Amino acid sequence: MNKNELEITLSTLIQHFFCQRLITQRNASSQTIASYRDTFRLLFRYAQEKMKKDPASLQFEDMNTDFVLKFLNDLEQGRGNSARTRNLRLAAIRSFMRYVSYRLPGSLSTIQEVLAIPLKRFDQPSLEFLQREEMEAIIAAPDKSTFSGHRDFVMFMTLYNTGSRVSEIIRLRVSDVCLESKASVLIHGKGRKQRAVPLWSSTKRHLKRWLLQLKSDSHEPLFPSRAGRPLTRSGVEYRLRLAVKKAAERFPSLEKRKISPHTFRHTTAMHLLQSGVDITVIALWLGHESPVTTHMYVEADMTMKEKALKKLQDPSLKSVRYQASDSILSFLESL
Repeated sequence: MNKNELEITLSTLIQHFFCQRLITQRNASSQTIASYRDTFRLLFRYAQEKMKKDPASLQFEDMNTDFVLKFLNDLEQGRGNSARTRNLRLAAIRSFMRYVSYRLPGSLSTIQEVLAIPLKRFDQPSLEFLQREEMEAIIAAPDKSTFSGHRDFVMFMTLYNTGSRVSEIIRLRVSDVCLESKASVLIHGKGRKQRAVPLWSSTKRHLKRWLLQLKSDSHEPLFPSRAGRPLTRSGVEYRLRLAVKKAAERFPSLEKRKISPHTFRHTTAMHLLQSGVDITVIALWLGHESPVTTHMYVEADMTMKEKALKKLQDPSLKSVRYQASDSILSFLESL
């Protein structure tokens, strides 16, 4: 590492990575920036707690493979994060390292070692979705006589109608709602992609009542907190937990299930699919780049599989036991 490279601090690299690479050069979305920001917040907090080093005193040499691996292990073992979340944090670190490789060519060996850390494989969990009666019970659970309860009711209904991600629902503004003859809501999705999702007549009716109560300007959040600010992701999750707890009085099985805002998204897709909506339309509804992503709902729908199975006749062939014709094949078969 030459003298000029030694003068470049880790703090400078981090600032340039966010301001120059992500914001100016790549024009990254606010979701990407927030995700990367949270990764480095956690990493610096880990360094402060485990290495007793303040973030400002860290050097790039501290960002070696051993440190990164220990940080990733702490995410899983200490914080209880999933392998998926671990991989997201590693992806942010990799992106930073690729940027640094152009700024500090003298540190390529360290950078390459970190880039070589593999993503962790994990089992794909089965899709969690709700039956129609369960969904209706959760939506109806909030106390609509209060501001928060009325907001939650309309928010849950809109979440179910649109199949939005929680990040999309909290970004909605009053101006994103169109209540004309062809009522719709404009969703601001990943990668700055927008999609207009039609509203059911019931959703349109309740949104109209909510807007009359809200009396906010067009640029204000559609589902604000009592202070008028947009709800946070954790805020939506908390309000949903309260609604699920209330709905569990009617459906006790809900108590044992992990229901998140993303469960609404899966439920919307499954209910559209079961209603006969084409998979390509569902992909557009959810904002998937490809119907291939949406195909997982077909695979997860046991009802559709059972209907397909009933159309097939049981084979009437006699079973034939296979016998290996060679000693080596016999050995392989025994393994």
